[in-house]
Amino acid sequence: MTIINLIILIAVIVGMWKVFDKAGEYGWASLIPFYNLWVLNRIGGKEWYWFIGYFIPLVNLILFALLSLAIARRFGQPGIFAVGLYFLPFFFYPILGFGGSRFQPYAA
Repeated sequence: MTIINLIILIAVIVGMWKVFDKAGEYGWASLIPFYNLWVLNRIGGKEWYWFIGYFIPLVNLILFALLSLAIARRFGQPGIFAVGLYFLPFFFYPILGFGGSRFQPYAA
């Protein structure tokens, strides 16, 4: 693993940890593979069966995009922010976690 990969990994984990904390979830859940996806699904307000769809090729691309949009909206961010969460999570999750946005559990 290169230094750049390690920096990206740490940025995503720390950013997701803070996002989980803001959403009222345990931050350590961001460290556990698959469980962190389950928690993100909950934060995004998606049903449990979406979790199964994340493991189906091509379907997962669409579901991750929709989940990114739902998470962005729940934190009061515009749709373009969801594009950042989808394509540049190492940059946008820390912005979401450390920024001033607040979790709105019933946002559309």
